[in-house]
Amino acid sequence: MDALWMVSPLLLVPLLLWTSSTFAFYFKKFFYVAWMMFLALLAIPMSVVKSGGRDIENMRIIRFLVRHVKYLLGLQIEVSGQEHLQLQGPYVIISNHQSSLDVLGMMEILPDRCTTIAKKELIYAGTVGLICWLGGIVFINRKKTSDAKNVMCDAAKTMLEDQIRLWVFPEGTRNQQGDLLPFKKGAFHLAVQAQVPIIPVVFSSYNSFYHRKEKQFNSGTIRLKILPKIETKGMSSDDVSSLADKSYQVMRSAFLEISDSVTQSNGPTRH
Repeated sequence: MDALWMVSPLLLVPLLLWTSSTFAFYFKKFFYVAWMMFLALLAIPMSVVKSGGRDIENMRIIRFLVRHVKYLLGLQIEVSGQEHLQLQGPYVIISNHQSSLDVLGMMEILPDRCTTIAKKELIYAGTVGLICWLGGIVFINRKKTSDAKNVMCDAAKTMLEDQIRLWVFPEGTRNQQGDLLPFKKGAFHLAVQAQVPIIPVVFSSYNSFYHRKEKQFNSGTIRLKILPKIETKGMSSDDVSSLADKSYQVMRSAFLEISDSVTQSNGPTRH
């Protein structure tokens, strides 16, 4: 009887995963967060031993540890345009932002000496916050525009002095509305100040397999399309708006294209 009592919950979990999309959604979300925190716990001492503390080279460790997570969640990641990241020197990567699952795509293609810009609140996220700090992630206070501008200015200097790359989400917040939000200008000011190219990276829509409002989290495919670089040499702050508009248009066009193709392969979105 005791053995049956212990085995029953183990049998109940796969049954609920199979029969209840809501249970599957919360189970996968909990597992994803818990597993990422566990991986961060492993990465922290490895980073300290490797680099002695905060260092962008620690992103190599994070990238190595995270790359298998997609398989545990039943996800496939397909990448096109990888050759566009094969540039020497610093550059700014910009991408659309749908959910925390973006981290999986980011780690799939993250180039060496590349870190990201993230909201300041992330630093308080337990082991994940600490490993983000150790990985050299640049934190900004989105509520204070003046602080964000100062951080971007310092980041531009650091890019050139330390020859690093920065990944920025110009929408400024997560968006799963089936389109791109208007871009904020910070990433483009950063690229123009540093006079470095912009490389757009587009994630296909997750709506065919993952949707927060509908409590849906199935297996599926994420397509990443890396677009050709957009030069900023010779540009000034006067060109930032047109640069942002150009980047938005090419990324939106790619987003709609690859999202249509991935929806057809994953099946129609459930409503």
